[in-house]
Amino acid sequence: MRTTGTAPPEPHRRTRADTGPVAKRWLVGGGVWALITALLFLLVNPILAAFIAILGATAVVVVLLAADWDRHSTFEQRELVRARKRAVKRERTKDARARDRARWEAQKARKAQQR
Repeated sequence: MRTTGTAPPEPHRRTRADTGPVAKRWLVGGGVWALITALLFLLVNPILAAFIAILGATAVVVVLLAADWDRHSTFEQRELVRARKRAVKRERTKDARARDRARWEAQKARKAQQR
């Protein structure tokens, strides 16, 4: 079996995710939003404060989700992983495909004899 690229990916291992900065960002953004929301409810009309709180929550979520927008694998990297998976599956099922092809060839030969 021949594949392109580097060695196949290692099997999944239980490792701790590197989510420290992400969790800190969520906590800071949520804390700032909660503080501003509390102040708004104390200082302005509750309906206006609710509106601004909803807009603020939306802005916080959008900013946090957009912070790592460009940190993802490229199409080529994902396609290489898919190609490796397909190659492994194709190698694993080659005997079954050979048997199916032999049956198909036999069926084709029987049909040719009947004509």
